[in-house]
Amino acid sequence: MKRIKSYFLMLLFVNYILSCDRASKKELPIFNPSDFNPELVDISVQRMEDHVVSNFELINQNGKKITQDNYKNKIYVTDFFFTRCPSICPVMSNNMEKIQKKFLNNDGVMFLSLSVTPELDSIPILKEYAIKHGVIDTKWNITTGNKKHIYNLARKSYFAVVEQGDGGLQDFIHTPNFVLVDRKKQIRGVYDGTKDEEIKRLIQDIKILDEK
Repeated sequence: MKRIKSYFLMLLFVNYILSCDRASKKELPIFNPSDFNPELVDISVQRMEDHVVSNFELINQNGKKITQDNYKNKIYVTDFFFTRCPSICPVMSNNMEKIQKKFLNNDGVMFLSLSVTPELDSIPILKEYAIKHGVIDTKWNITTGNKKHIYNLARKSYFAVVEQGDGGLQDFIHTPNFVLVDRKKQIRGVYDGTKDEEIKRLIQDIKILDEK
């Protein structure tokens, strides 16, 4: 009888441990346009379901063309910056470098930074910026490209900015947001790239996605 009771108690204990483990495994949401503040979403995509990040064509710090193929089956973090930014961008880039170090040996995690002043951020300037922030070329692309294309990505793919505009000469966006994208090109989280607590949360969420 004692043996049966002990066995029963052991089963209860194992079930309790498994239940706690399941509860501790956070499930990240999948973000569609309707999940964001409407001010963040271009009116042309506000009703879209099953949103995925659009294809893109950019140029990185080495003068290499970068597309979605470079991020195929990868988890990645995207931000929008400019090299002459004296305020939030250096903080964001320093924090992105910290995240890069956390996943340095994980080939499944990458990073993508897009310049919001592509007409000023030439390849040599991007290269200098990349060196300054410890960019590993195989993991993190610091990019420039067509301004309208970049601004469309910010507004219609990553929902990173509130301000509306046409990507023209006078258009300018400035955002602290880091956007987490999964292997299926779905948005799984948005974080303030200037805050330590948000960076810790982002690191944990990347780990969650990486376990899937």
